Amino acid sequence: MPVIVNLMAFQVGWFTCVLGGSRAGGIVVALILAGHWRWLARPGEWRWLVGFAGLGFAVETALTLGGGYDFGTPPRVLPPAWLWLLWPLFATLLHHGLAWLWHRPWLAIGGGALGGTTSYAVGARLADVELAVWMLPVQAVLWGALCGWLCRRLGTQR
Repeated sequence: MPVIVNLMAFQVGWFTCVLGGSRAGGIVVALILAGHWRWLARPGEWRWLVGFAGLGFAVETALTLGGGYDFGTPPRVLPPAWLWLLWPLFATLLHHGLAWLWHRPWLAIGGGALGGTTSYAVGARLADVELAVWMLPVQAVLWGALCGWLCRRLGTQR
């Protein structure tokens, strides 16, 4: 049951961020992270949540500065909060909803490449964000590599 709750909470957070923007997304992600930390998190799991928040901010800022996104006017230097908040939200899945995946490297890499790309494509369409033509291939490489790395880090844990 906790795995299903974890997966459902992620989906609620994802849709709230993409459709509701930074304010609604920030509130819902904060509630999900607090609930996750209270009821599901393993000891030390907070490091993954904080690490992914930092990684997400860095990656999304680089992609924003590189012209990967067009959020409309005025042009942005930093990504909107709703976009980088998806990263710590994803981290809630690592030891729970996606734990089974880290022992299957090729499936994780392929799933990361396809799932990451699909998430960005659908999210951009729903949030009315234009993506540069190079963004989806970059996302495929980024998420495939990230999931491959996660297999090396988490695949040895039980």
